[in-house]
Amino acid sequence: QVQLVESGGGLVQPGGSLRLSCAASGRSIFSINYMGWHRQAPGKAREFVARITSGGTTNYADSVRGRFTISRDNAKNTVYLNMNSLKPEDTAVYYCCVTGGCWGQGTQVTVSS
Repeated sequence: QVQLVESGGGLVQPGGSLRLSCAASGRSIFSINYMGWHRQAPGKAREFVARITSGGTTNYADSVRGRFTISRDNAKNTVYLNMNSLKPEDTAVYYCCVTGGCWGQGTQVTVSS
């Protein structure tokens, strides 16, 4: 089983940037077809944000496309989410996910003045 540890969340002003990291252990991310990020804002259901396949194909939710970039470093066994031009609507707990589910503790992202 893979273990996932998210980090990089915090408080940022609108228009700012953050980079989230998901460090995996117990299994090489190369062998995991789906890795990505979901988020959950207060009062809302958890929603898809971005994904990357083992082959490097990426997909994004319409709400973040053009602002967020998902990437991976197989040597470091880590997946990243680079977030630019952040908006208050991006405020949520962000979870690192694999094919079987989102098993990390999540990291809080707050976008506010």
